[in-house]
Amino acid sequence: MTALSEDANNISTTRTVRDRLNKPLPPTFSDPFEHRAFLKFRLAQAYRIFAKYGYDEGVAGHITVRDPIRPDCYWVNPWGVHFKLIQPEMLLLVNHEGKIQEKESGPSRFLNRAAYMIHSAIHEARPDVICAAHSHTTYAKAFSALGVLLDPITMDSCAFYEDHALYSEFRGIVDDREEGLAIATALGSKKAAILQNHGILVATQSIEATIYFFISMEKCCQVQMMADQAAAARGQRTRLIDPETAAETQKILATDIGGWFDGIPEFQLLEHEEGSRFEYLPAHKENM
Repeated sequence: MTALSEDANNISTTRTVRDRLNKPLPPTFSDPFEHRAFLKFRLAQAYRIFAKYGYDEGVAGHITVRDPIRPDCYWVNPWGVHFKLIQPEMLLLVNHEGKIQEKESGPSRFLNRAAYMIHSAIHEARPDVICAAHSHTTYAKAFSALGVLLDPITMDSCAFYEDHALYSEFRGIVDDREEGLAIATALGSKKAAILQNHGILVATQSIEATIYFFISMEKCCQVQMMADQAAAARGQRTRLIDPETAAETQKILATDIGGWFDGIPEFQLLEHEEGSRFEYLPAHKENM
């Protein structure tokens, strides 16, 4: 991998190569095993970030990342372990048929069937998706019960303008492949979906972007409910951003590289709080 740069607080952030505006770019890897190790490290961090925000609900919720060595497989958490406790060596490698890969997976081989049904369908239908996340967060659950899309009422919500879908068929726990395929179909080429009476789902080209847009979407659900309630109390309707402006704003805010950059501070803060950064040990390659 190209060397990671470090900021003033000695927190690893991104590779030293930058674009023409001097903005950091995602890391690249010449060794696929190092790439796998980094993604596993990052995915475990993502679970702990979800835990910090209270995005856990018992054993529900899951984040997956496509494996760079075996792209027909993805990494996911072992079911029944709290998000805050997830570490790279605990993750499971699962193929699109739901089979846990024995050699690469962690010791707890308990797979969330709903995670398999939803995420395998998304990763199979969307080769561009590297990371997908779904959880039963408070404001997303409340907003999803309305059965509507987010309106462009703030700059942040414009990131989802015409770039999120509504899956309006809640059929209980996702325990069959047809339901997973239906959710993937509803998502289409968009980066997010509101699952009616259920929560939200975000799928992008990086772990960082997925985490950022998930956190942002949860906040947008909260803000829209607050704004609509305040407007109703005044006998008004929430004022929307006009479609042209919303679309132009979306083009700027909704890119995967922009989401990656927006997500980086969450991982910087976690590394600062935990005092742990990614280190690759090639000697352990055969155990990965």
